[in-house]
Amino acid sequence: MAQTRQLTNAMQVYARLFVYIRRHWLALLIAVMASMIYSGIDAWFIYFLKPLLNKGLVQKDAHFLSWAPWLVVLVFMLRGVASFFSNYHIASASRSVIMALRQDLFAKLQRLPARYYDHHTSGHVLSVLLYSVEQVAHASADVLTTAVQSSFLIIGLLVVMFSISWKLSLLYFIIIPLITIVMRITSLRVRRLSLRIQDSVAELSHNAEENIEGYKVVRAFAGQDYEIDKFNRLARFNRQQEMKVVAARAISVSAVQLIAAAALSVTLYIATLDIAGSVLTAGGFVAIVGAMLALLKPMKDLTTMQNKLYRGLAGAQSVFEVLDEPQESDLGHGVLQRARGHICFDHVNFSYHVDKPVLHDVSFSVQPGDIIALVGRSGSGKSTIVSLLPRFYEDYTGQIYLDDKPLCEYRLADLRRQFAAVSQHITLFHDTVANNIAYGSFEKASQQQIYEAARAAHALEFIEQLPQGFDTFVGENGVLLSGGQRQRIAIARAILKDAPILILDEATSSLDTESERHIQDALDGLMKSRTTLVIAHRLSTVEHATSIIVMDQGRVVEIGNHAELLALNQHYARLYRMQFKDLPVERESDAVSS
Repeated sequence: MAQTRQLTNAMQVYARLFVYIRRHWLALLIAVMASMIYSGIDAWFIYFLKPLLNKGLVQKDAHFLSWAPWLVVLVFMLRGVASFFSNYHIASASRSVIMALRQDLFAKLQRLPARYYDHHTSGHVLSVLLYSVEQVAHASADVLTTAVQSSFLIIGLLVVMFSISWKLSLLYFIIIPLITIVMRITSLRVRRLSLRIQDSVAELSHNAEENIEGYKVVRAFAGQDYEIDKFNRLARFNRQQEMKVVAARAISVSAVQLIAAAALSVTLYIATLDIAGSVLTAGGFVAIVGAMLALLKPMKDLTTMQNKLYRGLAGAQSVFEVLDEPQESDLGHGVLQRARGHICFDHVNFSYHVDKPVLHDVSFSVQPGDIIALVGRSGSGKSTIVSLLPRFYEDYTGQIYLDDKPLCEYRLADLRRQFAAVSQHITLFHDTVANNIAYGSFEKASQQQIYEAARAAHALEFIEQLPQGFDTFVGENGVLLSGGQRQRIAIARAILKDAPILILDEATSSLDTESERHIQDALDGLMKSRTTLVIAHRLSTVEHATSIIVMDQGRVVEIGNHAELLALNQHYARLYRMQFKDLPVERESDAVSS
């Protein structure tokens, strides 16, 4: 299960939420005034029982009985209007707070470094964005409504009680310390459990997301029973935590009501013995008893509200933890319109984990317009090298230069505008073909430019055969398209971006011969007049590269062109022979001589 997190100081969370809440002070002011009217009418009705009994039933006052029903109707009409304004404006303020939290949280996610996503599952991120924020939403709306209305009702009922018999009413204050102790103990437990619930929801989200995305693998390997069992275990844990919250809430509510009922019983006993020295009329006695009974509900509501409040605070803590995460560093001031494409790695070392270095003293240089191939076994550091160029990771040692200037000196947006990438793992969005091609260039890309990019990527033929052409939705991650079609759209996106540096990460892997031919033709056009870095396992695709950099266990072990590296008969030659071991020897010698 998820690691238990520490509780943040509640007042700190309150203070940060207040920054969002105070922006909507006018709506809250209207809500508070309406709640005062609403609760005041409820308290007034309890007090109204005194003259109703004394004048109406005991004294048979005809004038009083003639206008009393109309008064009640008018007052309760006012109560309905006050209730609407109270609930509406509290909900308006709380939903506005939630909207602002969600917007700030999503904007923060766009600026978090790659390391954050390396260590947090997408299920966790979605849980914070959706579940945790919604907990704040429920808490803020329900808590504000209950707190304002119940607090004013309690004040109103106490005024009624003191106006009838202040001596008897004082006995009720004996229970306040006891109720405070009960609520304090319960609140800490509920908040701690709420953090566990949020973690369990994150795990449920992650498990469900993995299963949905990998449904073909699950069924192909008959993993349905395993997945069901794993999900059921997570669901049972979530239910256990939820039931613990329910039990804590039920115990606290019952304890508060029991304490209040005990105080009511003692008060009633003293009143009947007239020990307090007060002479109550029948109406006064009924009114004070009614007020004491009516106090039970707002006390119960405040206890329940406190539990919701602490669930909301736990949600707010999760949100603020993400908002407090350090974002990508963007301290460079260098302006870069279009790079020439000169890249230099100077003794670069890097590791994802402190004790597991990935790159060791990597140095090489790329001239503008060169086609550079990065080859080597899986895990040798090829993808890491290209991840450092757009500054997805910055905590490396050594230096990386672009056009003779360290990467860190450029503005981040300017730097990333210089790179376009096409990989074997294509990301398409649930949008139209046109919008996927124009991604990142929505405002400046014309329909003609999108059309030309698709044509250059050899994608026009299949796009025009789609039901709505360029306006066809491609489904989640392009599920409605074939692998080759998705890659051609990705190439069209790179063509439209027109970046001076191109990164190709196994762009033609796992494709049939026809699709590979189309894509290779598109890539050949895309690479013209651009600096290109190609990551490839199939060495036949990089034979014509300007230079080939051979990686092994995070080190650069060889640099040269195809013929030179074969002639060395070292790492590259061994990789080449492994891939072409079934070919005649003449093929290899021809390659060397070429």
